Amino acid sequence: MTSFVLVGGGVASAATAAGLRSQGYDGRIVLVSDELHLPYERPPLSKEFLAGTFDSGGIQANPEGWYADNDVEVLLGTRADAIDPARRRVTLSDGGVLAYDALVLATGVRARTLPGFSGDRVHSLRSIADSERLAARLTPGSHLVILGGGFIGCEVAAIAATQGVRVTVFERGAAPLARVLGPDIGDAMMAIHGEHGVEIRTGQSVTEMKETASRIELSTRDGEVVECDEVLVGIGSVANAELAAAAGIAVDGGIVTDEFGRTSAPDVYAIGDVASRHHPTYGRTLRVEHHDTAMRHGGNAARNILGEAVPFTEDHYFWSDQYSHSIKSIGHGGVEATKVLRGSVADRSFSVFSHAGGRITSVVTLDRPQDLMTTRKLLATPHEVTTDQLADPDFDLKSLLPQRQRTRRAEASR
Repeated sequence: MTSFVLVGGGVASAATAAGLRSQGYDGRIVLVSDELHLPYERPPLSKEFLAGTFDSGGIQANPEGWYADNDVEVLLGTRADAIDPARRRVTLSDGGVLAYDALVLATGVRARTLPGFSGDRVHSLRSIADSERLAARLTPGSHLVILGGGFIGCEVAAIAATQGVRVTVFERGAAPLARVLGPDIGDAMMAIHGEHGVEIRTGQSVTEMKETASRIELSTRDGEVVECDEVLVGIGSVANAELAAAAGIAVDGGIVTDEFGRTSAPDVYAIGDVASRHHPTYGRTLRVEHHDTAMRHGGNAARNILGEAVPFTEDHYFWSDQYSHSIKSIGHGGVEATKVLRGSVADRSFSVFSHAGGRITSVVTLDRPQDLMTTRKLLATPHEVTTDQLADPDFDLKSLLPQRQRTRRAEASR
Protein backbone atom coordinates (compact mmCIF):
# COMPACT_ATOMS: atom_id res chain seq x y z
CA MET A 1 0.00 0.00 0.00
CA THR A 2 1.30 3.44 -0.87
CA SER A 3 1.84 6.05 1.81
CA PHE A 4 1.72 9.83 1.53
CA VAL A 5 3.14 12.00 4.33
CA LEU A 6 2.04 15.62 4.80
CA VAL A 7 4.16 17.84 7.06
CA GLY A 8 2.45 20.95 8.39
CA GLY A 9 -0.63 21.92 10.38
CA GLY A 10 -2.30 24.52 8.17
CA VAL A 11 -4.85 24.68 5.38
CA ALA A 12 -2.36 23.53 2.73
CA SER A 13 -1.92 20.12 4.36
CA ALA A 14 -5.62 19.85 5.15
CA ALA A 15 -6.56 20.67 1.55
CA THR A 16 -4.08 18.11 0.23
CA ALA A 17 -5.56 15.38 2.39
CA ALA A 18 -9.09 16.33 1.33
CA GLY A 19 -8.08 16.43 -2.32
CA LEU A 20 -6.47 13.00 -2.19
CA ARG A 21 -9.53 11.39 -0.65
CA SER A 22 -12.01 13.20 -2.91
CA GLN A 23 -10.13 11.89 -5.95
CA GLY A 24 -10.38 8.33 -4.76
CA TYR A 25 -6.97 7.68 -3.23
CA ASP A 26 -7.42 4.90 -0.65
CA GLY A 27 -3.84 4.46 0.55
CA ARG A 28 -2.28 5.66 3.77
CA ILE A 29 -2.20 9.40 4.56
CA VAL A 30 -0.28 10.68 7.59
CA LEU A 31 -0.42 14.35 8.57
CA VAL A 32 2.36 15.51 10.91
CA SER A 33 1.98 18.76 12.86
CA ASP A 34 4.02 20.20 15.73
CA GLU A 35 0.92 22.05 16.96
CA LEU A 36 -1.62 20.63 19.41
CA HIS A 37 -4.64 21.63 17.32
CA LEU A 38 -6.03 20.06 14.17
CA PRO A 39 -5.15 22.05 11.02
CA TYR A 40 -6.81 25.44 11.16
CA GLU A 41 -7.17 28.69 9.25
CA ARG A 42 -4.83 31.47 10.38
CA PRO A 43 -6.46 34.68 9.03
CA PRO A 44 -9.03 34.80 11.89
CA LEU A 45 -6.22 34.83 14.47
CA SER A 46 -5.77 38.58 13.96
CA LYS A 47 -9.48 39.25 13.44
CA GLU A 48 -12.50 37.20 14.58
CA PHE A 49 -10.65 34.74 16.81
CA LEU A 50 -8.75 37.56 18.50
CA ALA A 51 -12.02 39.41 19.03
CA GLY A 52 -13.64 36.32 20.57
CA THR A 53 -16.34 35.89 17.93
CA PHE A 54 -14.80 32.62 16.60
CA ASP A 55 -13.65 29.68 18.70
CA SER A 56 -10.98 27.14 17.77
CA GLY A 57 -13.58 24.77 16.37
CA GLY A 58 -14.88 27.46 14.05
CA ILE A 59 -11.53 27.93 12.33
CA GLN A 60 -10.66 24.29 11.65
CA ALA A 61 -9.79 23.62 8.02
CA ASN A 62 -11.70 20.33 8.07
CA PRO A 63 -14.31 19.32 10.68
CA GLU A 64 -12.88 17.46 13.67
CA GLY A 65 -14.45 14.15 12.71
CA TRP A 66 -13.36 14.37 9.08
CA TYR A 67 -9.91 12.84 9.66
CA ALA A 68 -11.23 9.71 11.37
CA ASP A 69 -14.09 9.40 8.89
CA ASN A 70 -11.61 9.55 5.99
CA ASP A 71 -8.91 7.40 7.57
CA VAL A 72 -6.32 10.19 7.75
CA GLU A 73 -3.78 9.71 10.54
CA VAL A 74 -2.95 12.94 12.39
CA LEU A 75 0.15 13.14 14.58
CA LEU A 76 -0.24 16.30 16.68
CA GLY A 77 2.51 17.73 18.84
CA THR A 78 4.99 15.92 16.63
CA ARG A 79 7.80 17.54 14.68
CA ALA A 80 9.43 16.28 11.50
CA ASP A 81 13.13 16.40 12.40
CA ALA A 82 14.81 15.06 9.27
CA ILE A 83 14.13 13.92 5.72
CA ASP A 84 16.09 11.22 3.92
CA PRO A 85 15.12 11.66 0.23
CA ALA A 86 17.26 8.71 -0.91
CA ARG A 87 15.54 6.26 1.47
CA ARG A 88 12.19 8.13 1.32
CA ARG A 89 11.88 8.46 5.08
CA VAL A 90 10.94 11.16 7.58
CA THR A 91 12.31 11.00 11.11
CA LEU A 92 10.00 12.39 13.80
CA SER A 93 10.68 14.16 17.09
CA ASP A 94 9.37 11.17 19.06
CA GLY A 95 11.88 8.87 17.40
CA GLY A 96 9.42 7.41 14.95
CA VAL A 97 10.16 7.01 11.24
CA LEU A 98 7.65 7.33 8.42
CA ALA A 99 8.28 5.85 4.99
CA TYR A 100 6.69 7.69 2.09
CA ASP A 101 5.90 7.29 -1.58
CA ALA A 102 5.25 11.03 -1.77
CA LEU A 103 6.06 13.73 0.76
CA VAL A 104 4.37 17.14 0.95
CA LEU A 105 6.12 19.93 2.84
CA ALA A 106 3.65 22.56 4.04
CA THR A 107 5.76 23.87 6.91
CA GLY A 108 4.61 27.48 6.52
CA VAL A 109 6.33 30.46 8.08
CA ARG A 110 7.15 31.81 11.52
CA ALA A 111 7.00 35.36 12.80
CA ARG A 112 10.17 37.39 12.38
CA THR A 113 11.65 38.43 15.73
CA LEU A 114 13.71 41.38 16.96
CA PRO A 115 16.85 40.81 19.07
CA GLY A 116 16.30 42.07 22.60
CA PHE A 117 12.50 42.12 22.28
CA SER A 118 11.21 39.26 24.40
CA GLY A 119 9.34 38.59 27.60
CA ASP A 120 5.85 38.06 28.94
CA ARG A 121 4.59 41.39 27.56
CA VAL A 122 5.99 40.89 24.05
CA HIS A 123 3.84 39.14 21.46
CA SER A 124 3.96 37.71 17.97
CA LEU A 125 0.93 36.32 16.16
CA ARG A 126 1.11 33.09 14.25
CA SER A 127 -0.76 30.42 16.25
CA ILE A 128 -3.92 29.87 18.28
CA ALA A 129 -1.81 30.06 21.45
CA ASP A 130 -0.36 33.42 20.32
CA SER A 131 -3.81 34.85 19.65
CA GLU A 132 -5.26 33.59 22.94
CA ARG A 133 -2.37 35.09 24.91
CA LEU A 134 -2.68 38.47 23.20
CA ALA A 135 -6.48 38.53 23.54
CA ALA A 136 -6.19 38.12 27.30
CA ARG A 137 -4.04 41.28 27.44
CA LEU A 138 -6.31 43.53 25.37
CA THR A 139 -8.02 45.20 28.31
CA PRO A 140 -9.79 48.57 27.99
CA GLY A 141 -7.51 51.45 28.90
CA SER A 142 -4.29 49.50 28.38
CA HIS A 143 -1.69 50.66 25.86
CA LEU A 144 -0.59 48.36 23.03
CA VAL A 145 2.35 49.29 20.81
CA ILE A 146 2.57 47.52 17.46
CA LEU A 147 5.86 47.39 15.60
CA GLY A 148 5.03 47.19 11.90
CA GLY A 149 2.11 48.51 9.89
CA GLY A 150 1.52 45.48 7.70
CA PHE A 151 -1.54 43.21 7.61
CA ILE A 152 -1.04 41.68 11.06
CA GLY A 153 -0.31 45.04 12.66
CA CYS A 154 -3.27 46.82 11.08
CA GLU A 155 -5.76 44.02 11.73
CA VAL A 156 -4.76 43.70 15.37
CA ALA A 157 -4.87 47.49 15.75
CA ALA A 158 -8.46 47.49 14.48
CA ILE A 159 -9.57 44.79 16.93
CA ALA A 160 -7.74 46.33 19.89
CA ALA A 161 -9.07 49.84 19.20
CA THR A 162 -12.67 48.62 19.08
CA GLN A 163 -12.12 47.00 22.50
CA GLY A 164 -11.06 50.27 24.12
CA VAL A 165 -7.33 49.69 23.97
CA ARG A 166 -5.02 52.61 23.27
CA VAL A 167 -2.99 51.64 20.19
CA THR A 168 0.22 53.08 18.78
CA VAL A 169 1.69 51.70 15.56
CA PHE A 170 5.29 52.32 14.51
CA GLU A 171 5.71 52.03 10.75
CA ARG A 172 9.01 52.76 9.03
CA GLY A 173 7.34 53.59 5.73
CA ALA A 174 5.17 56.51 4.67
CA ALA A 175 1.86 54.83 5.54
CA PRO A 176 0.54 51.47 6.76
CA LEU A 177 0.32 48.81 4.04
CA ALA A 178 1.79 51.23 1.49
CA ARG A 179 4.86 49.12 0.79
CA VAL A 180 2.66 46.17 -0.20
CA LEU A 181 -0.48 47.79 -1.60
CA GLY A 182 0.63 51.26 -2.68
CA PRO A 183 0.19 54.83 -1.42
CA ASP A 184 -3.56 55.15 -2.10
CA ILE A 185 -4.47 52.22 0.15
CA GLY A 186 -1.86 53.40 2.65
CA ASP A 187 -3.27 56.93 2.86
CA ALA A 188 -6.86 55.68 3.15
CA MET A 189 -6.05 53.20 5.92
CA MET A 190 -3.97 55.81 7.74
CA ALA A 191 -7.03 58.05 7.89
CA ILE A 192 -9.41 55.22 8.84
CA HIS A 193 -7.24 54.07 11.73
CA GLY A 194 -6.83 57.66 12.88
CA GLU A 195 -10.61 58.08 13.05
CA HIS A 196 -10.73 55.11 15.41
CA GLY A 197 -8.14 56.59 17.74
CA VAL A 198 -5.11 54.61 16.54
CA GLU A 199 -1.90 56.63 16.49
CA ILE A 200 0.27 55.63 13.54
CA ARG A 201 3.79 57.01 13.70
CA THR A 202 5.28 56.74 10.23
CA GLY A 203 8.93 57.06 9.31
CA GLN A 204 9.88 55.99 12.83
CA SER A 205 11.30 52.87 14.40
CA VAL A 206 11.88 51.46 17.86
CA THR A 207 15.46 50.48 18.64
CA GLU A 208 15.42 49.26 22.23
CA MET A 209 13.09 47.78 24.81
CA LYS A 210 13.31 47.84 28.61
CA GLU A 211 10.81 46.03 30.82
CA THR A 212 10.07 47.39 34.27
CA ALA A 213 7.99 45.79 37.01
CA SER A 214 4.74 47.03 35.52
CA ARG A 215 5.44 48.58 32.11
CA ILE A 216 7.57 48.46 28.98
CA GLU A 217 9.74 51.36 27.91
CA LEU A 218 10.51 51.62 24.20
CA SER A 219 13.28 53.86 22.88
CA THR A 220 12.88 55.26 19.38
CA ARG A 221 15.62 56.07 16.92
CA ASP A 222 14.95 59.75 17.64
CA GLY A 223 15.70 59.26 21.34
CA GLU A 224 12.11 59.35 22.61
CA VAL A 225 10.92 56.90 25.28
CA VAL A 226 7.38 55.51 24.89
CA GLU A 227 5.73 53.63 27.75
CA CYS A 228 3.18 50.88 27.10
CA ASP A 229 1.68 47.74 28.60
CA GLU A 230 2.13 45.27 25.73
CA VAL A 231 4.14 45.07 22.49
CA LEU A 232 3.22 43.19 19.31
CA VAL A 233 6.07 42.56 16.89
CA GLY A 234 4.56 42.38 13.40
CA ILE A 235 7.54 42.86 11.10
CA GLY A 236 7.03 40.01 8.67
CA SER A 237 7.84 36.33 8.59
CA VAL A 238 10.53 33.77 7.82
CA ALA A 239 9.90 30.64 5.74
CA ASN A 240 10.31 27.37 7.64
CA ALA A 241 12.61 25.91 5.00
CA GLU A 242 15.35 24.53 7.29
CA LEU A 243 14.00 20.97 7.21
CA ALA A 244 14.22 20.91 3.41
CA ALA A 245 17.61 22.63 3.30
CA ALA A 246 19.12 20.10 5.73
CA ALA A 247 17.97 17.32 3.38
CA GLY A 248 19.74 18.93 0.41
CA ILE A 249 16.51 20.18 -1.18
CA ALA A 250 16.87 23.47 -3.10
CA VAL A 251 15.95 26.51 -1.03
CA ASP A 252 15.96 30.18 -2.07
CA GLY A 253 13.89 32.31 0.30
CA GLY A 254 11.57 29.32 0.51
CA ILE A 255 11.50 25.74 -0.80
CA VAL A 256 11.98 26.01 -4.56
CA THR A 257 9.44 24.19 -6.74
CA ASP A 258 8.36 24.04 -10.35
CA GLU A 259 4.83 24.88 -11.51
CA PHE A 260 3.65 21.43 -10.33
CA GLY A 261 4.91 21.95 -6.77
CA ARG A 262 7.79 19.50 -7.24
CA THR A 263 11.00 20.20 -5.35
CA SER A 264 14.52 19.18 -6.36
CA ALA A 265 14.04 15.84 -4.52
CA PRO A 266 12.07 13.03 -6.19
CA ASP A 267 8.42 12.81 -5.08
CA VAL A 268 8.83 15.64 -2.57
CA TYR A 269 6.44 18.57 -2.98
CA ALA A 270 6.28 21.96 -1.26
CA ILE A 271 3.11 24.04 -1.01
CA GLY A 272 1.64 27.01 0.80
CA ASP A 273 3.55 29.86 2.44
CA VAL A 274 6.90 28.05 2.42
CA ALA A 275 6.94 27.32 -1.32
CA SER A 276 8.91 29.50 -3.75
CA ARG A 277 6.92 28.30 -6.72
CA HIS A 278 7.30 28.98 -10.41
CA HIS A 279 4.09 30.52 -11.75
CA PRO A 280 3.83 29.98 -15.53
CA THR A 281 1.29 32.77 -16.06
CA TYR A 282 3.39 35.37 -14.27
CA GLY A 283 6.63 33.93 -15.69
CA ARG A 284 8.50 34.06 -12.40
CA THR A 285 9.05 32.30 -9.08
CA LEU A 286 6.99 33.68 -6.21
CA ARG A 287 6.53 32.86 -2.53
CA VAL A 288 2.99 33.86 -1.58
CA GLU A 289 1.71 34.04 2.00
CA HIS A 290 -2.02 34.02 1.35
CA HIS A 291 -4.63 31.66 2.78
CA ASP A 292 -6.41 31.22 -0.56
CA THR A 293 -3.20 30.30 -2.37
CA ALA A 294 -2.19 27.79 0.31
CA MET A 295 -5.58 26.10 0.14
CA ARG A 296 -5.49 25.90 -3.66
CA HIS A 297 -1.91 24.66 -3.60
CA GLY A 298 -3.18 21.73 -1.53
CA GLY A 299 -5.83 20.74 -4.04
CA ASN A 300 -3.33 21.11 -6.87
CA ALA A 301 -0.73 19.01 -5.03
CA ALA A 302 -3.23 16.17 -4.60
CA ARG A 303 -3.85 16.04 -8.35
CA ASN A 304 -0.14 16.10 -9.19
CA ILE A 305 0.75 13.43 -6.63
CA LEU A 306 -1.86 11.20 -8.24
CA GLY A 307 -0.29 11.68 -11.66
CA GLU A 308 -2.31 14.38 -13.44
CA ALA A 309 0.62 16.83 -13.96
CA VAL A 310 -1.48 20.00 -13.59
CA PRO A 311 0.46 23.29 -13.32
CA PHE A 312 -0.74 25.86 -10.79
CA THR A 313 -1.86 28.86 -12.87
CA GLU A 314 -4.46 30.46 -10.62
CA ASP A 315 -4.28 34.15 -9.78
CA HIS A 316 -3.28 35.08 -6.25
CA TYR A 317 -6.12 36.42 -4.11
CA PHE A 318 -6.19 37.87 -0.60
CA TRP A 319 -8.34 40.02 1.65
CA SER A 320 -8.04 42.01 4.87
CA ASP A 321 -10.96 43.18 7.02
CA GLN A 322 -10.38 46.21 9.26
CA TYR A 323 -13.30 47.83 11.13
CA SER A 324 -16.17 47.88 8.60
CA HIS A 325 -13.81 48.12 5.63
CA SER A 326 -12.57 45.37 3.34
CA ILE A 327 -9.40 45.34 1.26
CA LYS A 328 -9.28 42.73 -1.49
CA SER A 329 -6.78 41.99 -4.23
CA ILE A 330 -6.30 39.55 -7.06
CA GLY A 331 -3.57 39.06 -9.63
CA HIS A 332 0.06 40.09 -9.81
CA GLY A 333 0.85 43.56 -11.08
CA GLY A 334 4.59 43.37 -11.70
CA VAL A 335 7.03 46.27 -11.70
CA GLU A 336 6.36 47.14 -15.33
CA ALA A 337 2.64 47.75 -14.82
CA THR A 338 1.00 51.19 -14.74
CA LYS A 339 -1.13 51.90 -11.67
CA VAL A 340 -4.59 53.32 -12.41
CA LEU A 341 -6.92 54.71 -9.72
CA ARG A 342 -10.67 54.28 -10.12
CA GLY A 343 -13.04 55.81 -7.56
CA SER A 344 -12.38 58.13 -4.64
CA VAL A 345 -9.70 57.76 -1.96
CA ALA A 346 -11.44 60.48 0.07
CA ASP A 347 -14.73 58.56 -0.04
CA ARG A 348 -12.94 55.26 0.88
CA SER A 349 -14.32 53.52 -2.18
CA PHE A 350 -11.76 52.89 -4.89
CA SER A 351 -9.73 50.38 -6.85
CA VAL A 352 -6.13 50.51 -7.99
CA PHE A 353 -5.60 48.55 -11.20
CA SER A 354 -2.28 47.35 -12.61
CA HIS A 355 -2.30 47.79 -16.39
CA ALA A 356 0.29 46.28 -18.74
CA GLY A 357 0.17 45.24 -22.39
CA GLY A 358 -3.29 46.71 -22.83
CA ARG A 359 -4.90 44.53 -20.18
CA ILE A 360 -5.54 44.33 -16.42
CA THR A 361 -2.95 42.30 -14.56
CA SER A 362 -4.16 42.88 -10.98
CA VAL A 363 -6.39 45.02 -8.82
CA VAL A 364 -6.46 46.13 -5.18
CA THR A 365 -9.86 47.34 -3.96
CA LEU A 366 -11.18 49.14 -0.90
CA ASP A 367 -14.91 48.56 -0.41
CA ARG A 368 -15.50 47.96 -4.13
CA PRO A 369 -16.29 44.23 -4.28
CA GLN A 370 -17.83 44.41 -7.76
CA ASP A 371 -14.55 45.63 -9.27
CA LEU A 372 -12.81 42.65 -7.68
CA MET A 373 -15.40 40.16 -8.93
CA THR A 374 -15.29 41.48 -12.49
CA THR A 375 -11.48 41.59 -12.53
CA ARG A 376 -11.33 37.98 -11.34
CA LYS A 377 -13.18 37.00 -14.54
CA LEU A 378 -11.16 39.34 -16.75
CA LEU A 379 -7.80 37.98 -15.63
CA ALA A 380 -8.76 34.64 -17.16
CA THR A 381 -10.23 36.24 -20.30
CA PRO A 382 -8.59 37.90 -23.32
CA HIS A 383 -9.47 41.58 -23.19
CA GLU A 384 -8.15 45.00 -24.14
CA VAL A 385 -8.62 48.14 -22.07
CA THR A 386 -6.97 51.56 -21.85
CA THR A 387 -5.83 53.41 -18.75
CA ASP A 388 -8.41 56.13 -19.47
CA GLN A 389 -11.20 53.57 -19.48
CA LEU A 390 -10.02 52.07 -16.20
CA ALA A 391 -9.86 55.49 -14.55
CA ASP A 392 -13.39 56.40 -15.72
CA PRO A 393 -15.92 55.30 -13.05
CA ASP A 394 -18.67 55.43 -15.69
CA PHE A 395 -16.93 52.88 -17.91
CA ASP A 396 -18.55 49.48 -17.47
CA LEU A 397 -15.83 46.92 -16.76
CA LYS A 398 -18.30 44.13 -17.52
CA SER A 399 -18.35 45.25 -21.15
CA LEU A 400 -14.86 43.76 -21.46
CA LEU A 401 -16.19 40.27 -20.77
CA PRO A 402 -17.09 37.95 -23.67
CA GLN A 403 -20.63 38.37 -24.92
CA ARG A 404 -21.76 34.94 -23.72
CA GLN A 405 -20.79 35.69 -20.10
CA ARG A 406 -22.51 39.08 -20.19
CA THR A 407 -25.67 37.59 -21.71
CA ARG A 408 -25.77 34.84 -19.08
CA ARG A 409 -25.55 37.38 -16.26
CA ALA A 410 -28.21 39.59 -17.83
CA GLU A 411 -30.60 36.65 -18.13
CA ALA A 412 -29.93 35.62 -14.52
CA SER A 413 -30.79 39.12 -13.27
CA ARG A 414 -34.23 39.17 -14.93
